[in-house]
Parts: sequence; structure tokens; C-alpha cells
Amino acid sequence: MKRFTHKEKKVTKVIRDNETGILYMFQQEGYGAGLTVMVDQEGNPLVDKNFKRQ
Repeated sequence: MKRFTHKEKKVTKVIRDNETGILYMFQQEGYGAGLTVMVDQEGNPLVDKNFKRQ
């Protein structure tokens, strides 16, 4: 009998910073995860086009 069972789970989400509107990509697969800022072709952070600072 195996002691551990790996349950495959893959999640990709786009997360918005509600203070700046900058977009991040979150990826989770198995037991690992990563978060990175999304950038345009020139390396500038992507900002949600529908973002309005409150």
C-alpha cells in the first residue's frame, strides 16, 4: 500500500491588485505554485483596462 497519493490539480488564475490595477498570473500544479507579474511587450506591468482607482 502506498503511503502517499498525489492528486493532480492544476489551477491558473489572473489576480488584480486592487490598489494599483496591476495584473498577476498565479499557477498551481500539484504541490507547487508560482506568482508573477504580467507584462506587455516592452516589459511594463499590465494594468486592468477596467480598473478605476477609488
